[in-house]
Amino acid sequence: MSLRADHDIDITGEVCPMTFVRTKLRLERLNPGETLAVRLRGEEPLRNVPRAARDEGHTVLGIETDGDIHIVTIRRL
Repeated sequence: MSLRADHDIDITGEVCPMTFVRTKLRLERLNPGETLAVRLRGEEPLRNVPRAARDEGHTVLGIETDGDIHIVTIRRL
């Protein structure tokens, strides 16, 4: 069962470090407590985006995998 997010962003075409830069900019536009589903591709973004989100104080609610696409759901601090 997939988590329902308030907002979403597709960064499957981005490479690190732009993956978290784009995610961070999108998170900054959300209200506290809102959620963001981040669609990404690759092992490096899958490691870096959740870690960087936690480092910023946000909560990673879940990570789902659909083939080579990962969806990371984050709640804004």
